Amino acid sequence: AFVALAVSGALSAGIVTAGNLLQLHNMPPTLPPPEYGNTVLNRIAEKNNQKAVVFPHWSHRAKYTCRVCHLELEFSMKAGETEITEKGIRAGRFCGNCHNGKTAFAPKGPKGKNCARCHRGKKKSGTQKFKAFARKLPHTRYGNRINWVKALRTGRIKPKNSLTASNPLIDERLIMKLDRTLELRAEMALISPAIFPHKAHTEWLECSQCHPDIFNIKKKTTERFSMDKNLDGQFCGVCHLTIAFPMNDCKRCHPRMREIR
Repeated sequence: AFVALAVSGALSAGIVTAGNLLQLHNMPPTLPPPEYGNTVLNRIAEKNNQKAVVFPHWSHRAKYTCRVCHLELEFSMKAGETEITEKGIRAGRFCGNCHNGKTAFAPKGPKGKNCARCHRGKKKSGTQKFKAFARKLPHTRYGNRINWVKALRTGRIKPKNSLTASNPLIDERLIMKLDRTLELRAEMALISPAIFPHKAHTEWLECSQCHPDIFNIKKKTTERFSMDKNLDGQFCGVCHLTIAFPMNDCKRCHPRMREIR
C-alpha cells in the first residue's frame, strides 16, 4: 500500500527535456565517481597548520552501515558540527573507535606516523583503489556509479550494522526493516510521484537519523518540502547531493517519469 503526500512546489526549479527524459534543469554539478562521496573535514585542521582530512565514504560504507558512524560514533549528519579533535581520536572517540591499530590503522603504526593517510587536503585521492573496488559491484549511472542497495541485497558487501552487536537492543537480527512505501505527489502534472521506500533506507539508517530533525514523523506535517529545498541541501538533499545517489538520477525516485518521444 502507498501513503500519498504532497510535495510542495516540486517543479519550481523548472524543467527541460534531455536525453528523452524530463529533467530538472538546475541540478548542481556532481564530482567524478572516485571523488563523489568524499567529505572534507576541515573544522580546525588548517587553523592548526594541518591539511584537511579527506573521508572516503565508499571505503567505509562497504564495511559499516551509516548508522554506525552517524549514531553510535556520534558523527553529525551536518558538516562542521562534530567537534573532532586529535585528543578525542587518540582517546578512542570518533575515528579513534576503529582507527586504533587493531580494527584499522592507528594515527601512529609500526612503520611510523599515518597522518598523511587521512590528512590529504584534496578530495581527489585513492582513485585507482576506488576503481578496483567499484568494478566488482553493481553499476548505476550517477554519483559514484555504485548501486549500494543492490550490492547489499545481493551480498556483494556485508557491512556491519553495529560496533556493539552483543547489545540485544541493536543486534543485527533485531534491526527494524520497515517495509513501508510512500508516494509523494508532485504539484505539476508532468512530474510523476516520487516513491520513497523506507526499507532501502532502514537497511542503512536508524529512524532517528531522519525523524524528526529532517522530516517530521507525523503525516503531512513536514513544511516547505520542495525540490528547491532538496537542491539546497535540505530534506532528501541532506544525503542525496553528495553521498547517496544524486538527484540528477531522476528515475530512481520518480520511476514513472514521463518520456518525451
